[in-house]
Amino acid sequence: MQKKFEDLSLHHKMEILTEELVENEIQIKEALKEFEKIYIETATKKHNGNKTKTAEALGIHRNTLYNLCKTLKIK
Repeated sequence: MQKKFEDLSLHHKMEILTEELVENEIQIKEALKEFEKIYIETATKKHNGNKTKTAEALGIHRNTLYNLCKTLKIK
């Protein structure tokens, strides 16, 4: 019997996503950029737009977060 997606380990979920990306010939730079953008946007929403708290949660400096947001065009 197959497990539901939400019951899978993070590693297994990432394997499934990676297989899809490889199958569709998505370049690694594009995949990493998109992951990083979604990850930061999700963390920012969780912390109600507070960049300092978001940076702390991500384990990066606030200035690094600001620069990533600028580079990835995140509001």
